Amino acid sequence: MSLSLLTDAGFDIIHKNHALAVLARDFPVPFEELCEVLTGIRIADVELIQGGGGEASSTQRLRRDLTNKNWEKRRITIRKTVDELEKFSVTHEIDHVRRTENGTIALEIEWNNKDPFFDRDLESFQRIHKDGVISAGVIVTRGKSLQDSLVKIVADCASRYNIRGFEDLSVFGVSPTKRQRDMVKTTGDDFIKDWAPVFVRDKFGRATTHWDKLQTRIERGVGNPCPLLLIGIPASVVYEGEL
Repeated sequence: MSLSLLTDAGFDIIHKNHALAVLARDFPVPFEELCEVLTGIRIADVELIQGGGGEASSTQRLRRDLTNKNWEKRRITIRKTVDELEKFSVTHEIDHVRRTENGTIALEIEWNNKDPFFDRDLESFQRIHKDGVISAGVIVTRGKSLQDSLVKIVADCASRYNIRGFEDLSVFGVSPTKRQRDMVKTTGDDFIKDWAPVFVRDKFGRATTHWDKLQTRIERGVGNPCPLLLIGIPASVVYEGEL
């Protein structure tokens, strides 16, 4: 399995600083594992609306699939000593680390965090690559097609469940915010058209982690010179789910 299967499936891909050469040459098995897990991603549209705290179900499944292939969460501590005295210590917590005899790959999943998390991840990759801890870094986030399609996906899903007012959203376990109630005054046939854009802005807004925000940082050179593979999950992975 190759990266072309991801691009054929609509995934956004950016690779920097010879990342593909490093992954293909030194990490063929982990690279295959990663592509296999990503091409298997499926997200029910109802999950994009459903309320509840904690991590999204889709992210939990992705983490579980990676962990099952030995991409494990790690705390990496770097200590620097001078004349046997510790002068500096820093710890990096990485979502998924895949170690082989040829080196180590670090991977972060940023499904729906605040966008400064991209800076944290890329700068962390830069530092631990400089110290020889990792050979490459990978970030997975919402792709451009998915971000651009969220309003339609949410609206179509709500329409399928005949949502005609805020009280109907309880089927998704959603409690509308005061802002949403203030901004959406319509009910009946016009409710979804007015509510869906407001809901998406609140839950998946421009200041959250998605492809455009990641691409901007890569264009600025954040994370260089660490080899980087950036992957955006496309709208094509979303299907009509059931509650």
